[in-house]
Amino acid sequence: MIEVNNVVKTFDGFRALDGLNLSVPNGAIYGLVGPNGAGKSTIIRHLTGVYRQDSGDVLVGGQPVYENVEIKSRIAYIPDEIFHFPSASIRDMMKFYRGVYPQFSEKIYHELGEVFDLDDTMPMRRLSKGMLKQAAFWLALSCRPDILILDEPVDGLDPVMRRQIWALLMDDVSQRGVTVLVSSHNLRELEDVCDHVGIMFNGKMMIQRSLSDLQDNIVKVQLVCDTPLPASLNVLHTSSSGRVQTLIIRGQQAEVTQLIASAKPLFFDTVPLSLEEIFIYELGGVDYAVKNVILS
Repeated sequence: MIEVNNVVKTFDGFRALDGLNLSVPNGAIYGLVGPNGAGKSTIIRHLTGVYRQDSGDVLVGGQPVYENVEIKSRIAYIPDEIFHFPSASIRDMMKFYRGVYPQFSEKIYHELGEVFDLDDTMPMRRLSKGMLKQAAFWLALSCRPDILILDEPVDGLDPVMRRQIWALLMDDVSQRGVTVLVSSHNLRELEDVCDHVGIMFNGKMMIQRSLSDLQDNIVKVQLVCDTPLPASLNVLHTSSSGRVQTLIIRGQQAEVTQLIASAKPLFFDTVPLSLEEIFIYELGGVDYAVKNVILS
């Protein structure tokens, strides 16, 4: 559905995107993660047709996005900072979106009104940040998009509403096959909803895979061992507490387990890695890791 091929974007000599490649399958919930300045917001603005790339291709359904009205009418976007006309109410914005999106459903709009419980006649400038986010989802889901692009989508929402939003999104994915790309620093939350993940750094895609493949490629092991471990183990990180060592090892779990067992440890066990841990250790090799600093 979404294909980004070798995209370059430069601002005043700075390469915000440096040959970026990204692929989002139909009906996937794709988590786009990376440190600040990695280029996440820049590629999102390309996918929504705001920016035009210097080179490369930004395609949706095989067609370029920039200045393509038909393609953009199938994409709904919720940015971190919600846009609305200065004096508009939610109902006014509904009428605006209804004129822009051919698939807009007033039936869905009225049904979702019972979920969000907002006064749609109130000027949006009077809404809190959390209420603005609710209004944005109310309008975006009513557009019945084929693609939903989200930038820090649930920031500012209370835990109950966060869960409600994710439930609505996942229902849209399962019922209509909507493709969702979501950029967020809340990796714990992404881990619960995403089936594909892309990790960006310095305008490039460092790694993108299904979440299950990503988790299968790095193994966390806790062990007690008095003999040397095989040198063929690709150890990314080591820590210890007493005699117990914790190792982060790149490789398939079955292969890693077999190699460690060959050293005849007194005890060892594999522990699932969180997406946050994968993010830290994948980027640790490109000089992006937690640094030990002693302040005087």
